[in-house]
Amino acid sequence: MTTEPLSRARILAAAIDLIEREGADAVSMRRIAAELGVGVMSLYNHVPNKDALLSGVAETVLSGIEFTDDPGAHWSDRVRTQAHAFRQIAHHYPRSTMLVVSRTLHSSAGLLPVERALATLRGAGFDGIDAVRMLRMFIAFIVGSLLREVGVTPTFAPPQQHRAVSAEHVDPELFPHVSELAPLLVSCDHEAEFEFGVEMLIQAIAVHPARREGTR
Repeated sequence: MTTEPLSRARILAAAIDLIEREGADAVSMRRIAAELGVGVMSLYNHVPNKDALLSGVAETVLSGIEFTDDPGAHWSDRVRTQAHAFRQIAHHYPRSTMLVVSRTLHSSAGLLPVERALATLRGAGFDGIDAVRMLRMFIAFIVGSLLREVGVTPTFAPPQQHRAVSAEHVDPELFPHVSELAPLLVSCDHEAEFEFGVEMLIQAIAVHPARREGTR
């Protein structure tokens, strides 16, 4: 048992570790207290309730995003950098990332990535409505890629090793394209797939009719 004083940071770290091992459904104030070897009531001096605990987890994950994009760079390069930064943290904390996209956050740590993304999209020539829509589109794509890549399901079940399509079980008469492309359907280069998706979204943004001309 550690002699390190109990703190909000320690409590959140224990919650993140538990979520990544067992999923968000395993989290309770009593369980976190047991993980830390302290009395459950002592947690309330640092975290008022479970809801605040889960919000703290989401904010901690977001605060770990490392932004290295250049404010003076072209907007498309900034979008790429930000998308990769979010993917990196999501890949590191896949189950905790699900909390990020399911909770309304108000702290500086939670709002900073959103502020940067919106600033980039506004700088690309979009008004507020379209900037918000595009931010949500990118988040949906990144989270969808994460679900496919690490096997996190809506119930936070452990990753399942399975083959989505098996060539030997496909009738080529009924499903000629599936049969022909089965070797491609059962394999996936996640990095290449992510790059392809980001580039497709950037190209779609670049030619969107709502985008103002003359922006970088």
